[in-house]
Amino acid sequence: MVRGARQPQQPRSRLAPRLTGTVEKPPRKRKSRTEFALKEIMSSGGAEDDIPQGERKTVTDFCYLLDKSKQLFNGLRDLPQYGQKQWQSYFGRTFDVYTKLWKFQQQHRQVLDNRYGLKRWQIGEIASKIGQLYYHYYLRTSETSYLNEAFSFYSAIRQRSYYSQVNKEDRPELVVKKLRYYARFIVVCLLLNKMDVVKDLVKELSDEIEDYTHRFNTEDQVEWNLVLQEVAAFIEADPVMVLNDDNTIVITSNRLAETGAPLLEQGMIVGQLSLADALIIGNCNNQVKFSELTVDMFRMLQALEREPMNLASQMNKPGMQESADKPTRRENPHKYLLYKPTFSQLYTFLAASFKELPANSVLLIYLSATGVFPTGRSDSEGPYDFGGVLTNSNRDIINGDAIHKRNQSHKEMHCLHPGDLYPFTRKPLFIIVDSSNSVAYKNFTNLFGQPLVCLLSPTAYPKALQDQSQRGSLFTLFLNNPLMAFLFVSGLSSMRRGLWEKCQEYLRKINRDIAQLLTHSRSIDQAFLQFFGDEFLRLLLTRFIFCSATMRMHKIFRETRNYPESYPQLPRDETVENPHLQKHILELASILDVRNVFLESTIDDY
Repeated sequence: MVRGARQPQQPRSRLAPRLTGTVEKPPRKRKSRTEFALKEIMSSGGAEDDIPQGERKTVTDFCYLLDKSKQLFNGLRDLPQYGQKQWQSYFGRTFDVYTKLWKFQQQHRQVLDNRYGLKRWQIGEIASKIGQLYYHYYLRTSETSYLNEAFSFYSAIRQRSYYSQVNKEDRPELVVKKLRYYARFIVVCLLLNKMDVVKDLVKELSDEIEDYTHRFNTEDQVEWNLVLQEVAAFIEADPVMVLNDDNTIVITSNRLAETGAPLLEQGMIVGQLSLADALIIGNCNNQVKFSELTVDMFRMLQALEREPMNLASQMNKPGMQESADKPTRRENPHKYLLYKPTFSQLYTFLAASFKELPANSVLLIYLSATGVFPTGRSDSEGPYDFGGVLTNSNRDIINGDAIHKRNQSHKEMHCLHPGDLYPFTRKPLFIIVDSSNSVAYKNFTNLFGQPLVCLLSPTAYPKALQDQSQRGSLFTLFLNNPLMAFLFVSGLSSMRRGLWEKCQEYLRKINRDIAQLLTHSRSIDQAFLQFFGDEFLRLLLTRFIFCSATMRMHKIFRETRNYPESYPQLPRDETVENPHLQKHILELASILDVRNVFLESTIDDY
């Protein structure tokens, strides 16, 4: 369920409903359910002596596995939400019990139907829990293949109609289980870009909510209708549609493909750092979201993942990977998704990532948040004098922004200032700030000599584009799907698939040329090259330069605040204003027949 901002000790991702929200507390005595089941057997099957011993044992074993599985599932809430080691053994035990439970009910279905009275919605609950386990294992590991496993179990529930009889029972709590299943299934489908399935699920969920609110006098009708509104807005957030010849929408994936990042040419001298950890933080007011995932968070999440692989081809089961099948490299960087965290929550997760960062690895921090500006003039220009981005607090948000009257000599406490990140620059740090006050991070100081780069969004956009901010930031869209962003600023809202693929191929050529510009530059700061050896960071850097060059050539982007910036600064003439790159952008505009919205050159403007 979707709720307002909370302040727990350890924040969870709001990517899905509460993990253990539908689980009853396990019984104190393990035998209680078994004894109850056996009494039911006696009442329905005659005297106790008439029940074959084997069937009695089957019911007893099933009740034990069911109780044990719920007990372990409930215990997941007590695991620390940060740190990559402590949770694995517990998850492994939970998977073991649910695997046994699932196989057991398959092997003994007839006995359980006759003697235990096993109902189809109970089988659906077991499958739903396994789907949740796979999904949360994805959140813990960032391995996208586990999303496919979660989808398989959720899809089986729907195909086999496990919850179909729930509506016939006069128990609203069972209907809520069904509604929560739909919400979780939609989240997984969104992450797998299965938009056709999402649309079908939304329609089914809408019908289920209407029936639920009609049959029961409930207080959560508004909340469930809000879920529908959020997911509808979420799937319509992309500003451009790619169409087949029959006008059906093409679903495009923005995860890293094999040919996604420009290859390093022989002789290119770059660093050997690899991206190991990422914090994706969303705290923008009024931005479209579904559950605990804003559009910006969703886009950056996918920009830091590879396309899912078949889990069965490389894994046995979560936490039980054979050394012979172990992939030669980690597929995706580990990620924490933090929706509207407080400062203390953000700092806790940041410190945990910093502590566990392996040698020769990079920590990425992505901040999509409302800007916090200094309240008064300051005689100094230190790391706490330029404001920063908003962190969550208990105070009210007024007019879409946080305004707090306080002594002008004091700094805003519910704010992540650039100086707050200084301790973490002891290790390689890659920062992306998408905010109306991103320039606060332009005045960074590299105290410890480790590689440090900040990519900073424009602080304002031309008025013609401002009304699109609720559907996600243009800057993040460029980092996630640069062609869609290019089409949007060019005034296009749809495109045929053939032309889209042609432009994508040309964009790959542009990325290769940008990579050469960076590595051949004689004046570029070495920090950029230190990060350039990692595929994800290389792609983000080339897309950042493409974004900056595009905006500088666009006729309506004429103010300095309309352009992205970086720390350290890039040499303009060799990168974002390079004539060779400008020629490529004009050629791409010509392919799309939108050359008229771009300047022929920006050289005369500076």
